[in-house]
Amino acid sequence: MQTLALFALASRQANWLDAREATIASNVANANTPGYEARDLAPFDSVLSNMQLSLAATSPGHIQPVSDGGESVKVKPQESWDVVYSGNSVNLEQEMMKAGDVGAAHSLNINIVRAFHQMLMSAVKN
Repeated sequence: MQTLALFALASRQANWLDAREATIASNVANANTPGYEARDLAPFDSVLSNMQLSLAATSPGHIQPVSDGGESVKVKPQESWDVVYSGNSVNLEQEMMKAGDVGAAHSLNINIVRAFHQMLMSAVKN
């Protein structure tokens, strides 16, 4: 049986979300550190484009996808809303909004995997 790409994709996204959450926590922990630059991860789209998913061409009329060779996930300086006099660029409101986005994306990831798992189990039973 071929490996199911959805589970691999969900695992990759969960790992990316964990890394982003750790980066956000680091930014919040250093909110009062003079000269600290807030960081963020490259968007998950770059991870997705780097994940060599193969599509099955079941008809000669199917168009083959072209890989654009995306970059891997890297921590990079983020664009902050403001920089304080001490040179610190962490904005706590912005970090809390990003943490909320991470939580929502993680919940969506879990619900999609759960639904796919239930669908797979019902197909196996029949």
